[in-house]
Amino acid sequence: MNNNQSTFLEHLSELKSRLIKISLFLFLSTIICFIFHQQILTVLMLPASGFEGIPAQKPIYTSLTEFIGIAMKVSLFSGFIVSLPFLIYQIIMFSAPGLTAKEKKYVYFLAPFSLLGFLSGAAFTYFVLLPPSITFLLTFGDDIASPFISIGNYINLVVRLIFWIGLIFETPLVMFFLAKIGLISHKTLSKNRRYAIVFSFVLSAIITPTIDPINQTLVAIPIIVMFELGLILAKIAQK
Repeated sequence: MNNNQSTFLEHLSELKSRLIKISLFLFLSTIICFIFHQQILTVLMLPASGFEGIPAQKPIYTSLTEFIGIAMKVSLFSGFIVSLPFLIYQIIMFSAPGLTAKEKKYVYFLAPFSLLGFLSGAAFTYFVLLPPSITFLLTFGDDIASPFISIGNYINLVVRLIFWIGLIFETPLVMFFLAKIGLISHKTLSKNRRYAIVFSFVLSAIITPTIDPINQTLVAIPIIVMFELGLILAKIAQK
């Protein structure tokens, strides 16, 4: 066995070890979150103030397995958020040997901000985006039909928005790092700003549960702001 094969097997073994650690940590976090799934679901219900005006004042479930399935999904999602610091640490430790000293420095510096970026996006979704969006959906047709909202439909919507917008808030850090290592440039990004704005509204139309321009704009604006912030960071990185 030559040195290249030996090195490859060592990397493969390390990858396997770190994936096992991540899986175990995620599994334990999910179990802990499942113990508190009722409290987590109660928190996720808070943005939907419109539930107070519908029959039973809470969502329903229409199959025997729907609620336990949603409880497991919320527990897994919450476990993922709890595991994020550990996940980021494992990724950095696995990638570190292949990075230069300067790249390692930036990765170590940006890692905490990456977590902060995701949590900021989740907070924006929870406190700013969800309340008006859900209120609009619950009241739009109440003169014609009574809403009986499925717990599965509601939670899937909330989890999807929190996850994707949390990732979108990571955009500036990704742009900074890629500009720092020379894969992208501030000049090229600036020239394509108009395409980025159009893409922001297309992405918001995909993410947003409604087709009304108000809620889509609420999603598109932070995407555009994140891109503009990324432009500033990319310019700083190149300097």
